[in-house]
Amino acid sequence: MEQGREDLYQAREFARMAGVTVRALHHYDRIGLLRPTRYTEAGYRLYGERDFARLQQIVTLKFIGLSLKQIKALLGARELDLAETLRMQRDVLGARRRQLDAALRAVGEAERAVAEGGRGGPVWGALRKVIEVINMERNMDWIKRYYTEEQLADLARRGTPEVLEQGQRDWAALLKDVAEAEREGVDPASERAQALAARWQELIERFTGGDPGIAESLRKLYADRDNWPADFTRPFGDEAASFIGRANAARGQEQ
Repeated sequence: MEQGREDLYQAREFARMAGVTVRALHHYDRIGLLRPTRYTEAGYRLYGERDFARLQQIVTLKFIGLSLKQIKALLGARELDLAETLRMQRDVLGARRRQLDAALRAVGEAERAVAEGGRGGPVWGALRKVIEVINMERNMDWIKRYYTEEQLADLARRGTPEVLEQGQRDWAALLKDVAEAEREGVDPASERAQALAARWQELIERFTGGDPGIAESLRKLYADRDNWPADFTRPFGDEAASFIGRANAARGQEQ
């Protein structure tokens, strides 16, 4: 340790204190992810308290699933605000825990169905639920490219399993009503169509939390159809979106 305005530690001692390898510190320095506070005249790296805070962020964000390139871009975008980034990490880790809990519950239900001697429908239904939960997490991993970490943290904080399940039910009910309106040839300018468009907008705003940045990220995601994974689907189809678009246009608004 060297004394100065703050306690500084050489790489080996700092790595021991932080629970990482010296090799990792050297790699982070080479790629510009974690620069030491300064170097000695002999060229040894010296790390301090601020470096420890940044290292904690790197380790946690790696655990969450971000690449080193993504972490570098995120941490380089602004000055360090430890309280804010810790809160963000807590939100994202909480969302990951809820995802894992949902997967564990689904696997447990499948185990019970098998243990009870179930066959056919009951077992297939339980296994399908496991697949749905896993695919939901895979879709979230892909979707991350369209949102900032702050937006993902906000979505994670609000997107509890109960909220997501309610959203699915509300979308299903709305799309059923939209399909009926289409079959009946309802005028997009009619009061009925306008009410459907209002419900549609309410569900979108429930997802975005009224945040225009999240709304724009969602728009970009939906517009990037060529890069959607094969198993990704929007909560609504093209025909329903077209009907709501005509209803909005009739009211002089863009979808």
